[in-house]
Formats: sequence, C-alpha cells, structure tokens
Amino acid sequence: MGTGLLILNADDWGRDSKTTNMILDCVVRGSVSSTSAMVFMEDSERAAALARQHRVDCGLHLNFTTPFDGSACPRPLMEHQERLARHLLRHRLAPVIYHPGLSRSFEYVVNAQLDEYERLWGERPDRLDGHHHMHLCANVIVGGLLPAGTRVRRNFSFQAGEKSALNRMYRGVIDNRLMRRHRMGDLLFSLVPLEPPARLDRIFALARQFETEVETHPVNADEYRFLQGDIFKRLGATQRVASMFPQTMARGA
Repeated sequence: MGTGLLILNADDWGRDSKTTNMILDCVVRGSVSSTSAMVFMEDSERAAALARQHRVDCGLHLNFTTPFDGSACPRPLMEHQERLARHLLRHRLAPVIYHPGLSRSFEYVVNAQLDEYERLWGERPDRLDGHHHMHLCANVIVGGLLPAGTRVRRNFSFQAGEKSALNRMYRGVIDNRLMRRHRMGDLLFSLVPLEPPARLDRIFALARQFETEVETHPVNADEYRFLQGDIFKRLGATQRVASMFPQTMARGA
C-alpha cells in the first residue's frame, strides 16, 4: 500500500486537436493530473509543443489498434500496426493469446513509438500505458517489450463479484508479473460511469489511503463537463487532485 493519492490521467493526448484541446482545458483547470500521449497521430507534434509550454506531465500511450494518421508516420510502421490491429481486434480473447508470428511486429511497433516519443520530448518515457489497454496483451507482456524500471498502468481494479474469479485471477497474474520489472500504482479505475454517485465517492475515498489512478477521456462531453466543475464539488475541501504522477515528482526533485 502506498501513500494516498488521487491521480486523474487523461488518455489520447495528441490524437487530434479537439482531444488535445479539451484535455488541456482540464489540465489548466487543475482537474487532470497528467496525460498519456499518442505518437504518429494527427496532433502529436503540436501536442508535444503544448506539453512543453504548459509543463504537462505526459507518459506514452502505446497504440496498436487505432491507425496512425500522422503525416510523418513511415509506411512500414503503418503496415506492421495494421497486422497487430487485425489480430487484437478480431476477438475479445485475442489479446490474451500470444501470437509468435507477430512477435517481431510487436517489437517494431513498440520501439518505433518509444523512439518517436524520445524525438518529440527529448527523453525516453518514464511512464507507459496503452490505447484500449493493449499494453497488457500477451505479446507485450511475454515479450518483455516495456522498458524495465518504467511505471506501467496496471489492470482495472474490481471488487469481489464485479468480475468472475477467473477474470480477476488472470488480471492478478499479469499485475504480479509487471511488478517484477516495473513500478505500479495501487489501484486503477475509469472515471465513467459517473452514476450512481456512490461509485465515485467510493473511489475517491480509496484515494485517501491508496495511490489511485483514475483514467479519463475529456473529449467525451459528460466527462469534460464533470472535470470542469463537478469533481471539485464531489471532492470538497479535504481532498485534491494530484498535480502529476509521483515518480515524475521524484525525478524532478
């Protein structure tokens, strides 16, 4: 168990200008702690410049499933990603099955995104997660493709009864494997659904005792509206949103 902390992380920074701008509104408002940035996307270059200008804490949002649409994306990279997307999206269980024939494509696509992040930010990412949580797929985990020592997003946290015992056991195995090579938070939740109110009240209460990441997508109107005001009403005066991830605080100290 870590020190209590509430981290609101907005995914998809750089996906397109609308997404980036709505996340930035929330960062400036103080309702979002950090973001996860996509590379080789339509707004990646501008988003990186905005992150430097506004001192936004950005990790790398690894993308295996949404086509790269940045003008500078190499054609071979697009082709490798297309192969991975076909595999990962063909069935809901495909991500949990290791595909030896795609091992080189996974390695190529991960390394290309790491290199592009370094080009845009001037350093390797200290924190990684995945678009549609595909950084937790079997080929990435078994292949050890996430750089050792980095902070990696864990599986979603569930109470007993919310998922099957087999589902929770599988997630536990993956998280335990990640903990051998990476830093991880205590808990992970999605901001949505926003109703019933008791759900978020429980999550925010847990953040007083545990390091709790809440994943959000401000490009969605209901989440944006909540982050622009209702979250502060819900938290009250006794709790606040962290300004960045804790390892970033330590690295910058």
